[in-house]
Amino acid sequence: MTAAPLRIGNFSGFYGDRAEALREMLTGGELDVLTGDYLAELTMLILARDRMKDPAAGYARTFLRQLEDTLGLAHERGVRIVTNAGGLNPAGLADAVRALAGRLGIPVRVAHVEGDDLTSRHPGSLAAHAYLGGSGIAACLREGADLVVTGRVTDAALVTGPAAAHFGWAPTDHDRLAGAVAAGHVLECGTQATGGNYAFFDGARTVRPGFPVAELHEDGSSVITKHPGTGGLVDVGTVTAQLLYETGGARYAGPDTTTRLDTVRLTAEGPDRVRIDGVRGEAPPPRLKVGVNRLGGFRNEVVFVLTGLDIEAKADLVRAQMTEALAKSPPAEVRWELVRTDRPDAPTQETASALLRLVVRDPRQEAVGRALSGAAIELALASYPGFHVLAPPGKGSPYGVFEGVYVPQEDVAQVAVLHDGRRVPVGPPGEYAELRDVPEPALPEPLPPGPVTRAPLGRVAGARSGDKGGDANVGVWVRSDDAWRWLAHELTVERFRELIPEAAGLTVTRHVLPRLRALNFVVAGILGEGVAAQARFDPQAKALGEWLRSRHVDIPEVLL
Repeated sequence: MTAAPLRIGNFSGFYGDRAEALREMLTGGELDVLTGDYLAELTMLILARDRMKDPAAGYARTFLRQLEDTLGLAHERGVRIVTNAGGLNPAGLADAVRALAGRLGIPVRVAHVEGDDLTSRHPGSLAAHAYLGGSGIAACLREGADLVVTGRVTDAALVTGPAAAHFGWAPTDHDRLAGAVAAGHVLECGTQATGGNYAFFDGARTVRPGFPVAELHEDGSSVITKHPGTGGLVDVGTVTAQLLYETGGARYAGPDTTTRLDTVRLTAEGPDRVRIDGVRGEAPPPRLKVGVNRLGGFRNEVVFVLTGLDIEAKADLVRAQMTEALAKSPPAEVRWELVRTDRPDAPTQETASALLRLVVRDPRQEAVGRALSGAAIELALASYPGFHVLAPPGKGSPYGVFEGVYVPQEDVAQVAVLHDGRRVPVGPPGEYAELRDVPEPALPEPLPPGPVTRAPLGRVAGARSGDKGGDANVGVWVRSDDAWRWLAHELTVERFRELIPEAAGLTVTRHVLPRLRALNFVVAGILGEGVAAQARFDPQAKALGEWLRSRHVDIPEVLL
């Protein structure tokens, strides 16, 4: 007998997402499961610092505030909630939810998943956590949990766990699990699947986009949609953009399965409905990724405002003055960046001004603290005309460094802690396959030669970019077969480096995904030691794709 489709919604894409979303999703339409994703690499560092101050902390407290207003509603409607808001302390959050339910008089069975915390195995780290799959979540749900709290799991595990429990999938059902991974990856960032942060946002522009829903079927296929009447847009483009977000090549490895992104087929089924099917899966790799966060040192910054004439000369002067002032004990790393926001004959003082940003880093706080702030402030009456800064530099703040390492799956003891206190060990999948490169698929026939126009790449191509540790990925896609015939040949690695000069000298890998009419570029090391180190102006590479789209190329007029 075929199981009924599973309706899974999302109400959070990050720690700090829309507070009202949980209620909106519960009241906006029919659902079986609601998922909330709160964790990112930077979030784990923030929660680790919270836990240093208070050992009982380490989870997303905002989830509790959301739940206070909605737990009764979820119970009435029979909607199960699965969230990784447990962060570094899933047991603590589970206890807090039980206390809240008791205070409200709502009979809710709360379970949680443990085993991801490997901090003790990484001396000197603030937090080291394995990315678990969905099997622990599935175990909790099979035993009747209404609400499941996890720590560090893969974002897609919030969907693979409920799907495996609902449909009775085995760990070897790789194609079905891969379909759930694809749906989970689309849902995980909330409104990014419904027009938020969308390259072609004119067609999806809305003040308040709705959150996404996946109607998941027993064969692993799904339909991505949203509640009726909510803002935004779900179309092949919005789903494509999210599938490319923070991924790499054709093989998207995870602890449950390795999803073949080159097999994903997207089909428009009607307004705000996109079907995902055809997804193939393979055995997962034998090792789990572990995100290790360490204290990298201390950083400080000061932004000098340069107004009017002689911007370059003013920048040269203050650079020389600060270099001399810091010469006695120079910081280990000094970076200057001049941002020309000024324009000639400007109608306002702000638009007549450029920004000169100085960032320093050092293992010693004193090297970036008073030494920097004193040197900058002492220039107030002795530097370029019009001297002022956006804000006085502080005493220097710690920054984190993220590193991804790998451990055998068998070395991580995942445990489902049920609502009645029973502890159920959750074994690893048991079937593995080493990742292999997928041969690059054949490119389409080039577009016939014809007249071209110099224009921004974004006139025909969308992009979405993001971070994975110190690397960035830029997914680029087009919306027609003719545009794909042009893009596949035009945007080579060499062309990418020309358009993104910051990638010069770095390893850039291009992955071709013909079914999505997409190219995915991975730029190794462009983000230094990760988002917490803030190595560049856009430390998470969120707008790297939009910079690429703004660059001018010769585009065939037939595409315009």
